[in-house]
Amino acid sequence: MSSGGEAVFRALETPLLGLGALTAAWLSVSCVWRLLSGIRVWVLGNGRLVSPGKLGPWAVVTGATDGIGKAYAEELARRGFSIVLISRSQEKLDDVSKAISSKCGVETKTIAADFSAVDIYAKIEEGLAGLEIGVLVNNVGISYSYPEFFLNLPDLDTFIDTMVNVNITSVCQMTRLVLPQMVERKKGAVLNISSGSGMYPVPLLTVYSASKAFVDFFSRGLQAEYKSKGIIIQSVLPFFVATKLSKIRRATLDKPSPQRYVAAELNTVGLQTQTNGYLPHAIMGWVTTALLPAKILNSYLMGMGLSQRARYLKKQKQGITVQFPCQQLPSDYSGAQVWKPRKCVITSGSVGRGALWCGGMPT
Repeated sequence: MSSGGEAVFRALETPLLGLGALTAAWLSVSCVWRLLSGIRVWVLGNGRLVSPGKLGPWAVVTGATDGIGKAYAEELARRGFSIVLISRSQEKLDDVSKAISSKCGVETKTIAADFSAVDIYAKIEEGLAGLEIGVLVNNVGISYSYPEFFLNLPDLDTFIDTMVNVNITSVCQMTRLVLPQMVERKKGAVLNISSGSGMYPVPLLTVYSASKAFVDFFSRGLQAEYKSKGIIIQSVLPFFVATKLSKIRRATLDKPSPQRYVAAELNTVGLQTQTNGYLPHAIMGWVTTALLPAKILNSYLMGMGLSQRARYLKKQKQGITVQFPCQQLPSDYSGAQVWKPRKCVITSGSVGRGALWCGGMPT
């Protein structure tokens, strides 16, 4: 090495060592901070933050008669909240209402509403009048019946309107109805159930995935707006949950029961603005967003969607009625009604029990 090169190296040696030391220190502090934050969220939790005394006596849950929505209603009732259940079927609402009242000894109220319509919110507002609402869970949602290309979706105009009304408009309108009284009292929590499918684009479920991304962005934006007013607004992004509708009959570590998922998720309220709600799901979310390159993830999801689509259409040609395979189900499918565009089929879910869809139209 020339004398000039040696002089440059010696001149840079101390600054480079200092930069390396600072980088190592930053990484160490970052790792320790993440570890402590993880312990706080997943081990210690938020104590009794989600309770009537701290937030308000009533909890409102949309899509409350099946899956995740029903589990939220039951867990909030167990914690002492009076419950307003909102879904499409009055019969099923009555069944869930009686079960919760009997088991938990809390007051319940039901409102039958079809969230695929836009003229329901005056009725809901009337039903909520006079209630001090501490928690709103916006859970209602619909998804595809099978993966499909956007332009190939039958009754595309109606499909878009219904998906937007149920997955997007419901979240905005229910928040509009409940948030003002929370701001006035300077306390309350709004939990918006998005989906792991909203964390990145999911080809062949594009409209569903985009609608859930809206819910996530809407929630995080509102939290920034209203945090200073004492309001908690949380985006919840679950992955697979074991329910009847998801056809995952046996709960596992990474596919919990709705009850286990909801109990874990409620302990993150106030600690995370955006949450996967359950530690194994948080790990899955980190792997898919932080470790996997977006291009590889997109290609994998496209391939999986094409495979599921081919299987579905093959069985349709054979005249076999098939349900959406659990491996490709949207994360919050456990509480969602499914768009069935090809022929008349009976479905059930949070929009309504036993809803009949013919040619893509609810009847």
